[in-house]
Amino acid sequence: MNEELEAMLVEKGISPTAMRILVLEYLLKQTTTTSLQDLERDFSYSDRTTLYRTLKTFEEKGLVHEIKDGTETTKYALCAAACKAGSHYDLHLHFYCYSCKQTFCLPKHKVPDVLLPEAFILKELNLIAKGICNTCSENNAIQLHEELK
Repeated sequence: MNEELEAMLVEKGISPTAMRILVLEYLLKQTTTTSLQDLERDFSYSDRTTLYRTLKTFEEKGLVHEIKDGTETTKYALCAAACKAGSHYDLHLHFYCYSCKQTFCLPKHKVPDVLLPEAFILKELNLIAKGICNTCSENNAIQLHEELK
């Protein structure tokens, strides 16, 4: 497994240190976005600066993208394979759940083309949908059903 993770890092031009391999392995296991605070909680033996630098290196090299979902916490998720250093192609929908407070990448739901006036140059585009995720929606329906019994 470590050889595969090392290869992923090297392919993006990232030196495969032990910490970078551990963070990449962690990110690959996630089903939602990850914040620096999440990493700090789950890597309590590491310092904040190392974790932050790891995320920033991953972002600069096109391995993760940053999501600003309207909360005060920046989130990160793995990029599409086409992303490269300085060029992110993750123009997909992100969904923030009011109930569980998680943010999901929905890569199959692309951001629509935005036509800007002449001389406007698009550098970044973020689309955040907010509501209740499928898991919370199902749990709410089950809870409501139980309450009606």
